[in-house]
Amino acid sequence: MKSLLLKTQTIAFLLFAFALAFAQNSMKIPSDAVFYMEINGKQLNKKINWEKFNPFLKEIDKKEKGKPSWNDYSKTGIKYDATQQHYARITDSVQAYTAHFVLDNKEKFQEFINSSKKKGLEISKKNNYSYVDLDEDLFVAWNDKRAMITLINYNKRSKNVWNDIYEVDSVAVAVDSAAVIVDGAAAAYEEEEIKPFDYKEEIEYLKEEIKYLKSNIKSNNADIAKYQKDIKYLEKHHKYPEEKKQPEETTDSPYSEESVETAPPSSQDDYVENEAYPLDSEYQKEMDSLKAVKFKIVKGIAESNFDTYFNSNLEIDVPVEMLNFHDANSDAFVYADYGKILNEGLYKNMYRRYDFAQFLSKMYNSNTAYNLYFDKDKVRLVNNYQHKDPETQKNILAVYKGKKNKKLTALISDKSIGYYAMNVNGYKYFDMMYSFLQDAGDKEYQKEMQLVMETMKIVLDEEAIAKIAPGNGIFVLNELKSKKVEYTDFDYDDDYNEKEVKKTKEVMVPDFTFAFATENENYWKRIFEVLTTNKEFAKNFTKKGDFYSFKEGKNGYIEQLYFTVKDGIVYLTTSTDNLNTKSTSSLSEKWMKDSAKYPLSGRLDIQKLLTGLDKEFKSTSERKTMDMLKKNVGEMYFKTEAKSGSIETEMNYNINNSSENSLMYFFDLFDEIFKNKEAEKKTQTL
Repeated sequence: MKSLLLKTQTIAFLLFAFALAFAQNSMKIPSDAVFYMEINGKQLNKKINWEKFNPFLKEIDKKEKGKPSWNDYSKTGIKYDATQQHYARITDSVQAYTAHFVLDNKEKFQEFINSSKKKGLEISKKNNYSYVDLDEDLFVAWNDKRAMITLINYNKRSKNVWNDIYEVDSVAVAVDSAAVIVDGAAAAYEEEEIKPFDYKEEIEYLKEEIKYLKSNIKSNNADIAKYQKDIKYLEKHHKYPEEKKQPEETTDSPYSEESVETAPPSSQDDYVENEAYPLDSEYQKEMDSLKAVKFKIVKGIAESNFDTYFNSNLEIDVPVEMLNFHDANSDAFVYADYGKILNEGLYKNMYRRYDFAQFLSKMYNSNTAYNLYFDKDKVRLVNNYQHKDPETQKNILAVYKGKKNKKLTALISDKSIGYYAMNVNGYKYFDMMYSFLQDAGDKEYQKEMQLVMETMKIVLDEEAIAKIAPGNGIFVLNELKSKKVEYTDFDYDDDYNEKEVKKTKEVMVPDFTFAFATENENYWKRIFEVLTTNKEFAKNFTKKGDFYSFKEGKNGYIEQLYFTVKDGIVYLTTSTDNLNTKSTSSLSEKWMKDSAKYPLSGRLDIQKLLTGLDKEFKSTSERKTMDMLKKNVGEMYFKTEAKSGSIETEMNYNINNSSENSLMYFFDLFDEIFKNKEAEKKTQTL
């Protein structure tokens, strides 16, 4: 019977232990997180060439610390083919960035930490993890399987300078409590009650002012001494001293080169104290004390975060809305809440002063996601924007459903450097702006705000405005042309007399065409007619045939611009030849189709752009860098459309060298730049 009872107790105990183990919940992303990122280590580790990467990192490390602190960065104990998770938080008093890693070798990781931490700094051990502070605001913790690193910036909650009230940061109070309990001084430092004038607080403020003034005394004294010396010389000689061009030659000038270097002794009337102010030891002690208190608070926040994570099942629970547009095949994924970023902390107080808070909160109240792909021949970045308010998002999507206009695509040619095309619904733009303004004002004046909006709708004839420019447009950069221009410079003789000098320089000017559709040609023709008939404007505007032109002059960067309206299109161009039909290739035909198909699209051939800017770079160093960039840079392309209930923008950067993939392309580029810089330094030293 005893044996049966013992077995029953043992089984019950094991079941209870398993229940406790499985009861551990995942650690949730903090509610005040404004940023979340996942690094797909499984894919990225395959694309990184560690044989190239390690020597580069060691060289950088050597440059920073005098000698490399680690031999193989691919063997730091971190499991590089596992997923990394990063997030950032912002409150009134705490800004923190945290990253989570999976470990495959605890000993190697600890060896890596020992090589990175300050000498003599001991590692603290907790029940289920170890941790150390790599810096005053940087902490790292780890156990056998996981590591967590966090960077924390803490600012004492203080009187709100924007509206003269004391702000209470409830989140910071919660996380700071652990640190405040540790030290009574910290508790006093954190006290934030609305109270009458406190002379001690005023003393602290004045000491801060003294610290600022003392830090500037040395430079101010040097400036004062120089000005006093110059005044005395000017009083005696009525001019500044002449500078010797040949140091070996002697001069009879009483204000010799030796006297220029040595400031004259200060008299009682100069009000200049030559002795540096000694640092107030009591003040320094107090500053050190405050610094120590701040470190205890930051350390307490870090420990609290470590405890939460290592007491969980070591999984990160990410809110669903952050992962709505997450692609598991991307190399990196980023989520950002710009509404929180722009409306928390300092920004919140700043906007509140000007009653911007509610408008900006509504405008930026959105989910924004990015998926990054390092493909073989290009880098892809896919961005999704979705407003959190369904009605506002509906109005935004409507803007991106405009009519297509193929007439504009004929302006694109094979030789063009780039273009930016737009096909949006200009009429729906008004509804989008009204939705941002709706309920965005002060609650006390909501009725008045709604009345203003209704008045705007009556006064503004949205349909008529939309006909002037419905929303179809294109900008084409054809090429960059060299042009010599005159300019006025000033030279000075030995007596500092000013003399005007006419000089010439070579500048690069753009050859471009800007065009947009219109349903009201007469409106634009009347504008151009006024420009050519008005007494003031007619000095620069003229008309010849169907073209109106603006001439700035031979020394202007853009010598002449041409305007015209034809077949429902308004044109602005630097050359009438740009409007002629051009021969097309299969490549330019693809660009034309895309520019007509998508609400927004564009491309930029960076190599052609740099070739056009070639003459802007004069020195040998600049020329070397330019040649290297021209050899490596590629082409950028983007397209934007309404897709999956969001505004999706895909940006591609096509690489233009023999790198293994687009990730190593950036490494090869930076490596070449680094080597060129080091070679230049060696040449200069020799």
